[in-house]
Amino acid sequence: MSTTHQTSTPSPRPDAIKDHTKPLFKPQFPERTRTFKFMQRVNSTRALHLSSYEDLYKWSVNHIDQFWSDAWDETDIQGYKGDHVVDTSALPPANPAWFSHAQLNWAENMLRSRSPDKTALIEAIEPEPSNPNPALRRVSYAELYSLVADLVSALLANGLQAGDRVASYSSNCIENVAACLAATAIGCIWVSAAADFGPEGVLERFEQVQPKLIFSVDAVVYNAKVHPHAPKLKALLSGLSQRSLQPKVVVVPHRTSKDHNDWDTAWIPFQDFVAVGKEKKLGRTPEGEIQWARLGFDWPLWILFSSGTTGRPKPIVHRAGGMLLQAKKEFVICADLNAQDVFFYYTTTGWMMWNFLVSGLSLGCTLVLYDGSPLRDPSYLWKLVDELGITIFGTSAKYIDQLSKSYKPRECHKLTTLRHIYSTGSPLAAPLFDYVYEDISPNVLLGSISGGTDICSLFAGMCSALPVYRGELQCRLLGMAIEAFTPDGTVAKPDEPGELVCLKPFPCMPVGFWPLPGYGSEEAVEAAKVRYQQAYFSEFKGVWYHGDHIVITRSREGNGGGIIMQGRSDGVLNPGGVRFGSAELYDVIDMYFAPNVAHSSHTIVDCLAVGQSIEQGTDERVILFVKLLEGQHLTAELEKKIKTEIRTRKSPRHVPARIIQVEDIPYTLNGKRVEVPVKKIINGAPVSSVNPATLRNPECLDAYAIIGEELRKEVNGNF
Repeated sequence: MSTTHQTSTPSPRPDAIKDHTKPLFKPQFPERTRTFKFMQRVNSTRALHLSSYEDLYKWSVNHIDQFWSDAWDETDIQGYKGDHVVDTSALPPANPAWFSHAQLNWAENMLRSRSPDKTALIEAIEPEPSNPNPALRRVSYAELYSLVADLVSALLANGLQAGDRVASYSSNCIENVAACLAATAIGCIWVSAAADFGPEGVLERFEQVQPKLIFSVDAVVYNAKVHPHAPKLKALLSGLSQRSLQPKVVVVPHRTSKDHNDWDTAWIPFQDFVAVGKEKKLGRTPEGEIQWARLGFDWPLWILFSSGTTGRPKPIVHRAGGMLLQAKKEFVICADLNAQDVFFYYTTTGWMMWNFLVSGLSLGCTLVLYDGSPLRDPSYLWKLVDELGITIFGTSAKYIDQLSKSYKPRECHKLTTLRHIYSTGSPLAAPLFDYVYEDISPNVLLGSISGGTDICSLFAGMCSALPVYRGELQCRLLGMAIEAFTPDGTVAKPDEPGELVCLKPFPCMPVGFWPLPGYGSEEAVEAAKVRYQQAYFSEFKGVWYHGDHIVITRSREGNGGGIIMQGRSDGVLNPGGVRFGSAELYDVIDMYFAPNVAHSSHTIVDCLAVGQSIEQGTDERVILFVKLLEGQHLTAELEKKIKTEIRTRKSPRHVPARIIQVEDIPYTLNGKRVEVPVKKIINGAPVSSVNPATLRNPECLDAYAIIGEELRKEVNGNF
């Protein structure tokens, strides 16, 4: 490993860990990082005198045309850039065109490396009784290129062309990555749903975009069991057929599959599909190279879907150039990743972090794919870190929270190669920062990162040149002009909470919602435009409204201010006019009542905080739902302790009016607490207003409806 990446300081003293003003991690040689080298080049080429990250950040958002042009050059984008960058006078609602003369292909940039000696992908699956020691599958960059070339030919032989949608209902396997690369190589639009999604939820997504071909698998592994996937695929196809959609289907057989008795006769085995490509050799130059479809910067690359808990999931269309340039900026300039890294992210194919991970191929590094449960054997993923030399370990805040209650990787594993841990999906509580540095490794950069499906990238997160402070995202990322807005639409002061907004356009803004012009009726296209504007630009005039409640802290050590995530804005609590995020309550519960808290006689394994409307809607009170260990009950003593800790650690306004024990906490398929739908239910909305296909455990909502009725009787007397 190069000295550039040996940037950690010794483990902080235990008493310092709880101090928010002292960094948990500090880069040893910030001047050697790509961030500072980029700043030096900007100073040289543009005759500037920037001296800190804060200086660089301010320049990047005040001169977005110069910054993004320089970022293209710095990260070595393959393609034609042209002279135009963006209309700097345009506001975000105008959704201006970027690099309007550019010609590029995302997949071409993923497969710059052709080395037969460099591993591109390593696939690991969870052990299960019929396969207790599953072998790792590896493909080199040369092998991946060859596979993608054959798939390109097969897609063309089956009539696919630029603009057609190619969908996936698959596990996180090598074939799925190759299919994505092949589809986008010829300008098709990629659409992905995770294998753990129910067919009803996938139908809601796919019927909107009408794919011409679907890649799938016939089985998946989870919790040490092989689960047949063919029945779910059949149910999806039946639903599509009823809507007069008949996509072709290519199926990857599971490693343990012995026969295809449960397959439909029309399904094409993956290897047979590849064989067609080998024979036809379409879409290749005379030298055998892939004929990349170099299209415009704003060409649609893939469609991601919103969670859709209270309506049909929104089909969000992301532009190819925006996805490429943004990922390269994040990985190369901000995070200092390079070809020597081994990059793992625990994700399904239905979460944007899969797209984030796959984009790492543009660095020429090795990606680790995993299919299975992350916690049934909590040691398994950390064994992979040692075995494969993983340097970048990505996961969700929920995973770190659950892991902290039962496992200390540092006691069982070497973890000497690990240099970054990324966490996203929900706010990472401050105590979990302590857990990472105490029980995983004191020598890692903990990158709590935040962006979302809407931008398929990051607004704030990691920077290898900056320190890590407890409970904070390190910084606002370069080129992203984000601020916290108060309710009256003014910029909040440092350390004052507000709504995350972006004041200027950015290349990874979605090109729109589906259908785009040319892909649907005039009425449907116009409705999508209206829906897009309402989603991001109706809250505050002239800026992008993201829907996160945040605090931007005072600048320290030239970071320009860190970010504290306080939860989704529509779930913000507002008792007595005092606004705060639900994450503030979760922090207290995690710190003092979680299973790993030794002095706690009662253990809260999960919780959910929402606001209940009172005083004819002029005010609200906080309701805290708690899930305890099996066999434990919410006693008056425990309730008093919870309220006391919240009052002491936060304020009297934070204290819940009611604390109620429940059997389960609802989660989306991507592992996020379902706050807003529960808030609506306890305020009188029917359970039917929530889309069950988007939840992991929709059956638990009935209990909240019953509780909500009782809560409304309390405040209304006659409800």
